[in-house]
Amino acid sequence: MRFDVVTLFPGYFVSPLGESLLGRAVKEGILDVHLVDLRDFSDNAHRKVDDEPYGGGPGMVLTAPPVFAAVEALRSEAGAPPPHVVFLSPQGRRFDTPCAKELAMRPRVALVCGRYEGIDERTRSATLFDEEISLGDFVLSGGEAAALTILEAVSRYLPGVVQDAASVSADSFEDGLLDYPHYSRPRSFRGLEVPEVLFSGHHEKIRQWRREQQLLSTLERRPDLLRTAPLDGEERALLERLAAKWRSP
Repeated sequence: MRFDVVTLFPGYFVSPLGESLLGRAVKEGILDVHLVDLRDFSDNAHRKVDDEPYGGGPGMVLTAPPVFAAVEALRSEAGAPPPHVVFLSPQGRRFDTPCAKELAMRPRVALVCGRYEGIDERTRSATLFDEEISLGDFVLSGGEAAALTILEAVSRYLPGVVQDAASVSADSFEDGLLDYPHYSRPRSFRGLEVPEVLFSGHHEKIRQWRREQQLLSTLERRPDLLRTAPLDGEERALLERLAAKWRSP
């Protein structure tokens, strides 16, 4: 899969793209990341890509011409599939697991990182972007951190990036719930013990315990997820019992 990242700070990505799973995916050719310096598309002698907002106000605005030029250059590249162009913005749809899976199905995605106070609205009105995506209801100084997060999340769904595919399918949110708790050595640490069921060798009991812990963790920490989680009748009944026990003093 190919990612194009349009940014004012290509150096921001150099170290993360050389480390851990991302670094291995790039080295093995599973993930192809092209860093595109937006300043290369400036028509200004000083490579300037921002200007003061019409009407006054604080901050600077990312101007339309270099953004149009960069995206159009990506779309016109010969011999490459057309990119699905994403502008990273607080006004976009919330990035989540289904969104990551959707992007992972595309052969090529371009992530456009904003900066400054905002971007010239004409980039939006001209439908230059295929969609806008937000990490959440907060503001970053630019889209670089968001782009790196999306790269990390999407890459996990590419075959060969995570060697044990089962670890991905068991992640939080994969089945609409948070993950179950994990334990490892030592068995006892500062008076804190590992649950006995994990030493039982009874796989069905362990599975049931983990599912119960998923429901309980989600109930306690993210009850909003339970409204849409795909639970069967038995799991709904278990959830009701856990909720009653959890609410009782």
